[in-house]
Amino acid sequence: AGDNYVGTAYTFETISFDRQMWSWGYNTFGQLGLNDTAKRSSPTQVPGTSWANISSGAFTTVATKTDGTLWSMGRNTFGQLGLNNLTQRSSPVQIGSDTTWSTSGRTLSSGSYQTFWCIKTDGTLWGWGSTTLGQLGQNQPANSSRSSPTQVPGTTWSKVSGGSGTTYAIKTDGTLWGWGNSYQGNLAQN
Repeated sequence: AGDNYVGTAYTFETISFDRQMWSWGYNTFGQLGLNDTAKRSSPTQVPGTSWANISSGAFTTVATKTDGTLWSMGRNTFGQLGLNNLTQRSSPVQIGSDTTWSTSGRTLSSGSYQTFWCIKTDGTLWGWGSTTLGQLGQNQPANSSRSSPTQVPGTTWSKVSGGSGTTYAIKTDGTLWGWGNSYQGNLAQN
């Protein structure tokens, strides 16, 4: 906590040292997690305690708690809330019942195309949401999506970072992996 914050062009969220989540800004899809869609011009506490990690994408927020649970709120056009449906939520909703989501830094990430990834404590990497450019790493057709977390092949993942249709992840052996959009050489494959 303390250095755990995210911002987009429209919203900002942070987790304080005492594990409270605070959010403010644009909230048309309920992505601030305050059980409404009203804009906020000052930090407002999100219900709940024990927040550990947070990541925001385009109008969607996903966070983990210290008990290893995974939560989401906001827009859900491509299933990016991970709830196996397309229903928008304006307050935090738990994704599944697993308590094995990592709470370490850099294990939760979002991409600019309504996509999210999270690593579990067993080193498996999971992705959900839009996969317009293959950024979920699950060898599925372009312009498809996953509305619940689906495992990316491989194990021993330690860090993940999403970008503009591209995903990068590091394994515990220090190797760097990338997949998705390579229009500008993003995947560094010459």
